[in-house]
Parts: sequence; C-alpha cells; structure tokens
Amino acid sequence: MSETSFFTDMLQSITDRGRKLLFSGSRVADVAVEADTETLCEMLLSSRGEASGMALAAEILDRWSVLDADGARQFFQLLSDRFGPDKAKLARAIDTYRTDESAAAIIALHQAAEPRRQELLRRLNQAPSGTAKLVRMREQLLQFKETANGFQALDADFTHLFGSWFNRGFLTLRPIDWSTPANILEKIIAYEAVHEIAGWEELRRRLAPSDRRCFAFFHPRLADEPLVFVEVALTRTVPNTIHEVLDEGRLQIAAGEATTAVFYSISNCQDGLRGISFGNFLIKQVVDDLRRDLPGLKNFVTLSPVPGFARWLSSIRTAESDPLLSDTDRAALALLDDPIWTGDEDKVLKVERALLPMAARYFLTAKTADGRPIDPVARFHLGNGARLERLNFLGDRSAKAMQQAHGLMVNYLYKLDDIVANHEALAQRGEVAASPVVRNLLKQHGEPNAVAGAAGFQGKRRS
Repeated sequence: MSETSFFTDMLQSITDRGRKLLFSGSRVADVAVEADTETLCEMLLSSRGEASGMALAAEILDRWSVLDADGARQFFQLLSDRFGPDKAKLARAIDTYRTDESAAAIIALHQAAEPRRQELLRRLNQAPSGTAKLVRMREQLLQFKETANGFQALDADFTHLFGSWFNRGFLTLRPIDWSTPANILEKIIAYEAVHEIAGWEELRRRLAPSDRRCFAFFHPRLADEPLVFVEVALTRTVPNTIHEVLDEGRLQIAAGEATTAVFYSISNCQDGLRGISFGNFLIKQVVDDLRRDLPGLKNFVTLSPVPGFARWLSSIRTAESDPLLSDTDRAALALLDDPIWTGDEDKVLKVERALLPMAARYFLTAKTADGRPIDPVARFHLGNGARLERLNFLGDRSAKAMQQAHGLMVNYLYKLDDIVANHEALAQRGEVAASPVVRNLLKQHGEPNAVAGAAGFQGKRRS
C-alpha cells in the first residue's frame, strides 16, 4: 500500500469515528443532524476536536456535492455573505493601528482582515478527499463568478489558499509512458487540450516510441489526478508543422540521436485550478531531466498554437481604417473568408504574404490593458523567458486551428543562457524577445522595431 493510500485510509477512519461520536446520542448530535449548512459551518469553525472537525467537514462537503445549480449558487452566496471578515473586529483593528503601528497591531489587523471563509476552507480541506472536492468546488464557482455579486472575493480566497496548497514544493514530476497505470492514461486522453487524442492507439504512438516523452505534475492529495502534463518530441530539426510531429508514418529515431526537444502540447487538467500556474515549473524541470538523461540535446523549443490570433485579426480587418494595413493586404486577407482557400496555391501565397507580417504585429505590439502580450500562450512562454523564434504558416490545418489562428503555429525557443534576461525585459520594460526573422516581418509591416532579440538557431519559414 502506498504512503498516500495509507494516509487517506487513516483520515477516513478518523472521520468515520468522528461521525459516530458527532451524529449519535448527544444534544450536539441532535443539533448536527438537524442543522442547516450555515450552522454546520459555524460549528466547524468553533470545533476544537480533530475527529469531530473532520466529521463536520465531511458532512458539509457531502451536502454540497449533491446540490443542484441553484443550491450551489445559494451555497456560494452563503460563503460570500456570511463568512467574510468580521467588520466590527476589523474596524477596531484599523482604529488601533492608526494610533499604534506596533508589530502586534499589524498582526491583529492582518488577522481581522482575513475572511472567516478562508479558515472554513482550511478546515474543509481536512476531510477525506477534501482537497479534490474543494478543487471541484472552485470549478463550479467559476461558472457563477462573472454573474454573481461578491463571488470575485470568494474566488480570490480560493486562489490565495490554492497558491499555498499547490506550491511547487508539494508537487512531484512523474514520467508518463505506455506502462503507466491505465486509470492515469485514460485521464491523459481526456485532458489533452491542444491536440486531441482519438483513442488508445493514438496515445500509444505518443508515448511508446523511443523519441517521445511525456511528463506530468502530481499533488500528494490528488495522487492519481495529473495537474498539468507536457508531451515532448525528440527530433533532429525544429518542426514547422504539427503533422511532422504526429504523422503516423514518420521516421522514428533513437532518443540518443536527437538534438532538439519539442514541447508540442501542454495541457492543464484541473479547471478548478485555473490561474494557479504550474506549467513554468514543469517546463524548467523537464528541461533539466532531459538534459541529464540526453546530453546530446541542444535546442529546447515549442510548437505552439495561437488561440487568439484569428479573433484579433478579424477586429483589425473589420475596422474602418488601419494605416498599417494596405488595400492589397486587406484584399489578400479577405481570401480567408473562402472556406477552401487552402486548396488554391495562388490564394495560399497571397494570404501568407499578408498574414505573416500581421502575425508579427500581433505578437510584438498587441498588448492587454496591463501591457502584457495579448495572446495567452505567448504570455505563458514569453513570461517564462522564451524567445519568439519562428512563425509557421499553416502549421496546423486542423479545424480547430484554422478557426482560432488560420492554421498559424509558432516556435518559442528556450535558450537557457537568455531565459532570465528575456523574462526581465518583458516584465520590466514590456519588451518581447524575438528572433531577427520575426522582427524583420514587423519591419515589412511598417511598425517601429521595438523588440529584443538574441542569437540562437535560425529557422526558415515556409515560402
């Protein structure tokens, strides 16, 4: 029996004993049986016994798990309205701090400002499978967050606690291969979010060959639930298209012959952990492991989707005027509205000439309100210190990629000596690290060249 399984069984045993004590033969038991959820939550917050606390936590989570949508919304409203900070206590702490800025006053102010529901969530986490249930609870909360007043603060409490509970120090990296237990492999198929896995045979092609790797992060309280996983292709060259990576008839190589590790799919598995970043740690540790096992690897790159490009390009095309979009380019981009444009070589060439400079503009100048790259995948990789290395026209011809990005894919280069400098340039000055090839595309479009570059491999785009 594994250590995790033993610990889970021990928690369940303590909880079962606590429930027998709590829900049988006493005035407290009678209150607990008849109590509404709010009363149970108050009982849990005031509980001093470990077994009774775990039993109360399990009872609350069991009641939540059978709620319909309306009941769940009411439960979240209860947490939002009744378990925020003690306003009277907070006001007193503020008044005290105004006249006494001592360490004790600061501690008291901090404690008073913390919503009571944070402690409630900590205690709910003590129940057997409490962590997994709270992750699912936040997943449900996210469905209501944008439409219900006050749920943003509740979600901030979940995010704060999850940031600690899912700290990198608690995560373990495991290789996923064809010998991994089937219950985990099934989840890899289900959670793949970038390039769909059609079934077991396709999964075997991604895991079994010597030039393929897969790694996942796990948490000890979610032992058989991957948090995030990355699929890696070991190659001799940097691929332009996803077809090169996933082609069933491709020529396989021995792992020791590879010079390049291609991260071609990174999938977050738990929607309830949205906004809790694991991918940056994952890539860095996978790079370290691959370098140790395969010293012949020289390049670490991605082959990444561009999920926001088509939407952004549509907004530019529909604008009444754009000084950087010529009539010729506008006419070429209008060909994208033809559902079969990729079947006409002349149209393909016209679209490519117009689209790639627009793509360079998208990555290098389009920003969010807070000054970050507008593309979510770009934010992730560039924020981790990667460099935008190459734009791959029609790198993915799947229906999903054509809809989201007109088939565009990109390579991000993780050059280990430049990662820190690239990250700092983006964080401090908003500068996107990009190769000369990409920067030259921006010059063709008439934009000022205001991005950083560094030496590295030079790929040739399709022409």
